[in-house]
This record gives sequence, C-alpha cells and structure tokens, in this order.
Amino acid sequence: MRIATWNVNSITARLPRLLAWLESSGTDVLCLQEAKVAEEQFPVEQLRELGYESAVHATGRWNGVAVLSRVGLEDVVKGLPGDPGYDGSLEPRAVSATCGPVRVWSVYVPNGREVDHAHYAYKLQWFEALKAAVAGGAAGSRPFAVLGDYNVAPTDDDVHDITVFEGSTHVTPAERAALAALRETGLTDVVPRPLKYDHPFTYWDYRQLGFPKNRGMRIDLVYGNEPFAKAVSDAYVDREERKGKGASDHAPVVVDLDV
Repeated sequence: MRIATWNVNSITARLPRLLAWLESSGTDVLCLQEAKVAEEQFPVEQLRELGYESAVHATGRWNGVAVLSRVGLEDVVKGLPGDPGYDGSLEPRAVSATCGPVRVWSVYVPNGREVDHAHYAYKLQWFEALKAAVAGGAAGSRPFAVLGDYNVAPTDDDVHDITVFEGSTHVTPAERAALAALRETGLTDVVPRPLKYDHPFTYWDYRQLGFPKNRGMRIDLVYGNEPFAKAVSDAYVDREERKGKGASDHAPVVVDLDV
C-alpha cells in the first residue's frame, strides 16, 4: 500500500500535475493540504475518473485539506475536535478517514507567522488540540498516521542553514516541544530518504532560487503509530515533482507499507 502527503499550494493551479502524478506514482492514499478552494469547487469528478474517492474539508481561498483514496474511504471526520479557532473562526485544517486497513489524518498546521504574533499562540494551541484528538488512534492496534504540512522542522538538520531561521517560527523550542509531545502519544517520525543530496527536505521557497540551491526545509511529516511504523518498507521525498513550471513549493512524501 502506498500512502503520500503533499501540500499542493492550490489544487486548481496544480490539478494537471496532480492528476498526472496520481496516474504515474501508484499512490493508493494521498493526504493533501492547501487546497485553497471551496468544497463544491474541489475536482471530485476528475479524481473519481482515476478511481479516487475524496474526503474534503475546505471553505474557500485559504487552507483546505483532503484525503484521496482508491482503497476505500470510510468514517470521515472533518475538522479538529477541540480546535481553538483563530480570530473567531474555525479553519479547515484537518480531515481524517479510514482507507482500507489504515486510519489517516491529513493536517495543515497553522504557520505561526511571527513568534510574537497571535497566530503563533494559535499554532501552539492547535498542536495541543491535535495531540488530544489523535491520542486514541496513536495508542491503538490499527495502523494509524497523521500526515501533512506541520510547519515545523523537527531538528536543526531539517533546515538548510539554522542561522537563517534564528528568531523565526518553524524552529523554536516551543514548536519542537509540541512535536515531541505529539510523538509521545505513541507516534514515530517516519523519516523519508532523499532522492538527491543528503537531507530529505520537502519544502523550498519560490524566492531566491531556493530549490536549485537546495535551500530547503523538512516540514511535511509522516507520524505513524507502532503498527504503521513497523509496516513501512520504504519512504522517500519525490523531489522530481518540485521541478519545472507550475510546481508547488512542496514535494510529495511517499510511504510504502506492507499491510
């Protein structure tokens, strides 16, 4: 079984690439982030023609998550239980579903913006709600994983140059402590292998030749429980999908399971 996560940074802009990638990659389940469309605009029919069912939680221009599956799609839950909300509203940042033998969450963790910004406090509160929401699945006997754009680099090695990020979000002790607390529910960081260079970065800024110079970050993560982690036979970053015209600034992270 092949499971992947990909921040497509607008499914409308990326649809031709997404459909081509699904056809060529052999992916059974895709957790998708930053759809940036309303649910009624999501390309359900185009995906169905390729054999994928869609569970979508999206409200419009920003955010939006989905789970695409060709191995079944059941028990869909939209939203994050206990979501603290931001500026008086709930944002579409989480959706979960059972796909064959595996339960998955697709999550798009708040960016945080700046350390002294209200969005940063919201980010940490959102992590607390996520930890509480997934604890049962993490401790369970069924393969279970929380995949998505976490907007946190777990270690200094997960950024191209830690000095560049001094004082910035994505690398602060509080954010990394939130990741550690999430793992303590029974989840393991399934670290993918890079297809090029030494580090499996998943995101490269569009600006300042970030991708050609490999100035990347590993912020798209796969956190699986023990049954999930034991079933992993391979994991890699599909760096090729970050190349060329019209690419997202994130690359897919692909995990193969023997289940």
